Amino acid sequence: MKPLEDELHDRLRELAAAGLARTLRPASGIDFSSNDYLGLGRDPALRKALAHRIASLGAEVPWSAPSSRLLRGETAAHAALERRLARLKGCEAALLFPSGYQANLGLVTALVGPADRVLSDAQNHASLIDALRLSGCRKVIFPHLDRAAVERELAVPHAGGRTFLLTESLFSMDGDIAPLADYAALAERHGAELLVDDAHAFGLFGPRGSGLVEEAGLAGVPAAVVATFGKALGVAGAFVAGSRVLVDYLVNRCRPFVFTTALSPLLVHAIDCALDRAEGDPGLRAQAHARSAQLRQRLRDLGVPGVIGGAPGGDGRGPIVPVVLGDNERAVAVAALLSAAGFDVRAVRPPSVAPGSARLRLSVHADHTEAEVDALAEAIARAVADLPAAAVRGAGA
Repeated sequence: MKPLEDELHDRLRELAAAGLARTLRPASGIDFSSNDYLGLGRDPALRKALAHRIASLGAEVPWSAPSSRLLRGETAAHAALERRLARLKGCEAALLFPSGYQANLGLVTALVGPADRVLSDAQNHASLIDALRLSGCRKVIFPHLDRAAVERELAVPHAGGRTFLLTESLFSMDGDIAPLADYAALAERHGAELLVDDAHAFGLFGPRGSGLVEEAGLAGVPAAVVATFGKALGVAGAFVAGSRVLVDYLVNRCRPFVFTTALSPLLVHAIDCALDRAEGDPGLRAQAHARSAQLRQRLRDLGVPGVIGGAPGGDGRGPIVPVVLGDNERAVAVAALLSAAGFDVRAVRPPSVAPGSARLRLSVHADHTEAEVDALAEAIARAVADLPAAAVRGAGA
């Protein structure tokens, strides 16, 4: 057997040959890549509010929580934020997690076991896919947003365990929206439990930016909802919202919660300040939606192919604007041209998306100007025209 490092070198060469090699690089250029949809990650008003909050806390308030919540990690700030989140989502209780990945993994593996059946959208996030694998359940992967397939599968009896319907609300790669009201009605009709990952919608849709679950009039209806702070709120962390008994059960049986360090109280206060900022200025949400609609329309006006969402097809109406280019190498090459033009746009390739659907995943923010959005659209049109797929393949890129 060859040495491990040699084998790893071979695997990396295979990735590079397939146009799938990745490297880390720092942020540079105008940000059309991150999930900072409301622009709060750079917001001076939020920074000022957080600095004032920290200064007012006093020396007796802990700034770290170097243990799990069940040991010495619990603080009044954690409990207060969870009560606020529960009210915002129209639920009885909420529970904080360090990340959305951890929240999804913890929720699903705590609720679902080998006797259960889970209907899962084909484009659900990797954290949900991994959670289902760990649960050992019977997985039924239905075509993306296919209501009829969901109804057919729910009508099939499943003896010996529960049935769950698992979906994102706003999908992170295509930027399209699940028919949550239809799913809730189907789940109720067939005795299934609805679980919703509302991560990309939280802060952007619904009353006070609470999310798409609430916009659909379903507050308190799903068995559990996951949302995050590392997207529209520009901070970090996540939470699960649901009934009081659900949260009490997670505190006792959710391994990714029980066996992890609590969120720092400093981060908890930052989240609270970000919620104040987002709820207090609904114009931020309106601006993010207006700029994304502008970008979609401008790309279409310029004849850029592969734009997902918005008229004339699809239901994308949020800040995620994908431009599907197909080839892995072409997506990387176009992103490089945009970077040289001063825009931070990244190529997204398999396994994040299906083979043959490599793309630019554009993320529009409330603090982008009309001129910046127009300039990006024009730069994309030039780059796509300069790098047709055949030319990239012919160059052996």
